Amino acid sequence: MTSSNVLTERRGAVLEVTLNRPKANAIDMATSRELGEIFTEFRDDPDLRVAILTGAGEKFFCPGWDLKAAASGEDADGDYGKGGFGGLQELRGLNKPVIAAVNGIACGGGLELAISADIIFAADHASFALPEIKSGTVADAATLKLPKRIPYHIAMELLYTGRWFDVEEAHRWGLVNRVVPGAELMAEARKMADELAAGPPLVFAAIKEIAREAEDMKFQDAMNRITRSQFETVERLYRSEDQKEGARAFAEKRDPVWKGR
Repeated sequence: MTSSNVLTERRGAVLEVTLNRPKANAIDMATSRELGEIFTEFRDDPDLRVAILTGAGEKFFCPGWDLKAAASGEDADGDYGKGGFGGLQELRGLNKPVIAAVNGIACGGGLELAISADIIFAADHASFALPEIKSGTVADAATLKLPKRIPYHIAMELLYTGRWFDVEEAHRWGLVNRVVPGAELMAEARKMADELAAGPPLVFAAIKEIAREAEDMKFQDAMNRITRSQFETVERLYRSEDQKEGARAFAEKRDPVWKGR
């Protein structure tokens, strides 16, 4: 699962995915398709519970689409592979936690890739922008997602102006969970990943599916689907060994042992 463009490493139940395309970790078609295959394997591997996505080096997380590839003839509207651009933002059924460890500049499609994660840790020198407006194009995924992640008026300003904003502003608006010194970024991301990997995977899956599917539903409609176990992950959870183990562990005043089944 490792190439020169994307490096992967398994640490127990955690998969680390590192963009590795000097100088800026930009994504071309081949890299996007590779990421799609990697995240699909992550989704389908029962032994993997959490993923961390980061970039190589200290300057760039990802600037998005590789403009050099575009200049050489690649079609920006071509086939990005499974999961769409970057393999993550449109991947169906990905019901496992993903942490983005933003180690530097995240702009354009790189920022869209970061906000496709569930949790974002960022180095204290990271910076962000959605500059598509300045080249006469639309940041499509960000236009859909950003107004749901941060206050609407702030999101629209960032989309309309394409201006740069630093990590402190990103944290202030809730776009970033935690700001850490660059040298400590991966250690902090791994600490969070290990904590999640030790948690109940079936509950995490239910949380992620409910949050995703209910985004455009009325509250009561979503609640009805939950209580009637009409979400696949909820149905699986309530018929699982883990659900019984959680109740037993609580009654016995001990830590539960989660098996993911």
